[in-house]
Amino acid sequence: MNTRLLIPLLLAGAVALACGSRSHSDAAATPTDGSVRQAGTPTPLAVAPSRPVEKPASAPKVAPLKSAFVVRAEARAIHFSLDLTNAGKKNFELEFPSGQEYDFAVLDSTGREVYRWGKERMFTQSLQNRLLGGGETMRYEERADKALPNGSYVAVATLRSSNFPVQERVPFQLR
Repeated sequence: MNTRLLIPLLLAGAVALACGSRSHSDAAATPTDGSVRQAGTPTPLAVAPSRPVEKPASAPKVAPLKSAFVVRAEARAIHFSLDLTNAGKKNFELEFPSGQEYDFAVLDSTGREVYRWGKERMFTQSLQNRLLGGGETMRYEERADKALPNGSYVAVATLRSSNFPVQERVPFQLR
């Protein structure tokens, strides 16, 4: 048998089987008690059995995560420092969708990105978790060896956590 004809026939048969011999509107119009309805008679509405109303779960508590972002610009380098502090007493876990936990970027006065720390880096594609204890501070520091022309810029620090994302912006000047 010709395989060029066999595949479309199998696909057509699968679609026909999935659709069935009755449409959903035909099935809804046929009474289940064996009685016959006249054409034009409205279909009685089926009532779903009632269920007890469940109370919504309480909203998840927000972790007391405090952040501080500091930028120090020099003629040929920019220093970034992002501090994350657990201001609460309980530990909480930060979840990251990849090995990249943070990123730093620099935008010029028009909002165009002129630098991104993680742009040409490779990161693992596995989930990462970090525990931040009560009162504990985590620091991410990087240095960009990038000479930028004089002007106004905005540095952006991003914590790439899926459950507690943080983004901080700090304007700075190069003269």
